[in-house]
Amino acid sequence: MVKEIERAGIPVVHMCTVVPISLTVGANRIVPTIAIPHPLGNPALTMAEEKVIRRALVERALKALETEVSEQTVFEK
Repeated sequence: MVKEIERAGIPVVHMCTVVPISLTVGANRIVPTIAIPHPLGNPALTMAEEKVIRRALVERALKALETEVSEQTVFEK
């Protein structure tokens, strides 16, 4: 699905917990997340700590959307 949306000219960021799967399916912009059961957070943290993590992930995804890529790119920290 990611490749088809990009083919239509809409940039897509694939946020995932298992980067090799994203690479296999051909996602161009990949943002690694936290863990399989909780990709965008950690239930052991406080709400304030969760907010910091989630904001950082969303900001990284937005930066990935703004970035021109010519090949698969993993946007680490």
